[in-house]
Amino acid sequence: MMEHGFSEIQEFVEHEIVPRYDDFDAGHGRDHVHTVIEQALSLSQYYPEVDRRMLLVAAAYHDLGLAYGRDEHHIHSARIVREDERLRRWFNPDEIDTIADAAEDHRASSGHEPRTIYGRLVAEADRVIDGETIVRRALQYGMKHEPGLDREGQYRRLMEHMREKYDYGGYLKLWIPHGDNARRLEEFRQLLADPKAFLRLFDKIYNSLIH
Repeated sequence: MMEHGFSEIQEFVEHEIVPRYDDFDAGHGRDHVHTVIEQALSLSQYYPEVDRRMLLVAAAYHDLGLAYGRDEHHIHSARIVREDERLRRWFNPDEIDTIADAAEDHRASSGHEPRTIYGRLVAEADRVIDGETIVRRALQYGMKHEPGLDREGQYRRLMEHMREKYDYGGYLKLWIPHGDNARRLEEFRQLLADPKAFLRLFDKIYNSLIH
């Protein structure tokens, strides 16, 4: 059953929040936020105690802090939630704090486990474990922020990031046992372990981005 006001909040998010993602890089545009929202709501079926309205807002706001740079974007996302007076129409102060915490805790490199089930759901939904999507997003980011790097430079930068984040011992953590992320992460790690196969994927995506 839909919580009271869910459709109204959904409309607010679609018209007032999602368009703000147009200002971000291609890997963090509307498609990304829509995917995170959909994945988070889908995973919530395993947690009947979750207020889907709060989860929807946390997922929608999770990357808004990118407007202030990447390094502390999760902290700014939480601040944006707390400062948005419009949310008080649907949520009390404690609920807004929970939403803000979830938006802040989504970041893979935050170094600590999300504080609530809302943070774990948004963090898990933000983990798009798909080889092509991962490489494309990372390469788009590298080409935008380090445009002076040639093909070899972009490849070295990308591989360093892939191993730091996704390889065994990397900082990416999965928090929800449901869904396909664990299997997909293992498949991606096998791809990382095969330099020739990974280079073929890199070349395919690099060529599509420069033409």
